[in-house]
Amino acid sequence: MSIKVMVFGTFDIYHKGHEFYFKKAKKFGDELVAVIARDETVLKIKKQLPKNNELQRLKILQQSKLVDKVILGNLGDKFKVIEDELPQVLVFGYDQQSFNIGIKEELEKRNLSHIKIIQLEEAFKPEIYKSSKLK
Repeated sequence: MSIKVMVFGTFDIYHKGHEFYFKKAKKFGDELVAVIARDETVLKIKKQLPKNNELQRLKILQQSKLVDKVILGNLGDKFKVIEDELPQVLVFGYDQQSFNIGIKEELEKRNLSHIKIIQLEEAFKPEIYKSSKLK
């Protein structure tokens, strides 16, 4: 049985930091699914729209050889993608806090407490490779 790993992010202005994140996440399984934050969600969390819209970001990630599947997040229920895809592992980047707040409790409510949650502590040159710095 292959192990499905899921990552989350805006992935605006694709860069080496994203590649580092994908490579690290892929080490935890066989298949990597990237969930792209919807424009509306990014606006809510970051108080501004991303440079590239969600469809542009989707297309850019689909061209990456590091990700096996790319999907847009769910607007109404941000945890629905986890229920739909049923990954064994969720990997969050070193600087991700918004999506994973209360995630253990939410997974328990949905009978998905078996899913492993990993928060990466390292990043690839975050002083250079961070979308907010590259804009």
